[in-house]
Amino acid sequence: MAKKEKILVAFGDRVRELRKLKNLSQEELSYKADLHRTYIGMIERAEKNITLLNIEKIANALKVDVSDLLNGL
Repeated sequence: MAKKEKILVAFGDRVRELRKLKNLSQEELSYKADLHRTYIGMIERAEKNITLLNIEKIANALKVDVSDLLNGL
């Protein structure tokens, strides 16, 4: 994807922001969400178009509501 879609960038930034607020590494978040560490990095860099199921996994791992991940998008 040459030009990154704004929504992917905003979502990745939000995941990174919440992950850092919880003092989690990408590896720790990936373990809690049952996702691969490189996948978390790709989401944060807006390289992946994430599915709703994985959004829910990340929200649960961060102990936030799905809406908290989507606010401001």
